[in-house]
Amino acid sequence: MTSPQWDSLSSHAIGAAGVLYFLALLCHLAEWAALAGTRSQAVRRELVTPDGSAAAGGVTWVDGEAARDEKREFRREFSARLGILLTVLAVLVHLAALVSRGMAADPHRVPWGNMYEFTMSGTFVVAAAYVLLYRRLTLAWMAPLVLTFVLVVLMVGGIWLYEPVAPLTEALNSYWLVIHVVSAILATGAFTLGGMASAVYLVKRRVGSREVKGFWGGWLSRVPELPVLDRVAYRIHAFAFPVWTFAVLITGPIWAHQAWSSYWNWDPKEVWAFITWVVYAGYLHARATAGWKGRNAAILALVGVATLWFNFIGINYFSSTSQHSYALPATSHVAGKAAL
Repeated sequence: MTSPQWDSLSSHAIGAAGVLYFLALLCHLAEWAALAGTRSQAVRRELVTPDGSAAAGGVTWVDGEAARDEKREFRREFSARLGILLTVLAVLVHLAALVSRGMAADPHRVPWGNMYEFTMSGTFVVAAAYVLLYRRLTLAWMAPLVLTFVLVVLMVGGIWLYEPVAPLTEALNSYWLVIHVVSAILATGAFTLGGMASAVYLVKRRVGSREVKGFWGGWLSRVPELPVLDRVAYRIHAFAFPVWTFAVLITGPIWAHQAWSSYWNWDPKEVWAFITWVVYAGYLHARATAGWKGRNAAILALVGVATLWFNFIGINYFSSTSQHSYALPATSHVAGKAAL
């Protein structure tokens, strides 16, 4: 295949992945809507008898309701299975888009030459990590959040960040780039999932024991209890932190020395990467020594993910001195500029 054909394949594949992610999101929304209906019916049967008086205890079945609930439960399970199947297919097509993007360059390269490509890679890791941890950490409740995030970021990347395929700049043409960026992307995806878990923890804690009806009531009824949410967030962050440390404090300086003859340049992106490292180090240290759990830990985790994504997006738009700038077409291929 020629480079234009690879480029066309990448564009079509990322579009197809977006459609599959959207269909998966619709399936999960249908799943939670069906769950909300079943839940409201069960509550009504528990509270009211056929003659309209308050039930003394147990559940009073109304003719036809059991059959309707069985059909609703069947639709819910079907939507859930179809949703995860579509998500897996979307991840595979997403991977094909990444590979073909790298093959479209001449010479072939890793697909991390600009912000658009890093956006493609980052969203792929978030979705792939969700699929891999789906059963291990019981993350079915996270589906609407993950799919919405991936869709929004892919749309932003495709509309505002897209750049044609081009050869890597000299600073990027290094095998240390591959090691550095792979670890940075893995940590970014994991930190994003951990941030989602922390945000849901705060929402569920705020709602408390109050009755929430409709879709959100059905969704929150599937969200794990607060201690479980807190533990899931901690486990994800505990995995991501050493990977981020490897990317920021080991491979990053080595690559910087190879590209610019200096291990540390106090570049804005380097500084913010270090700030992110400090926040997450504080998060893990506070949990291990001061016993920080629950609300305080979740807030600190959200501060960390905010610094992470500001480092990814904000620095590229608001800094005119960073050697890592690559957001705008006018600066993406200037000599000496790097992608990450």
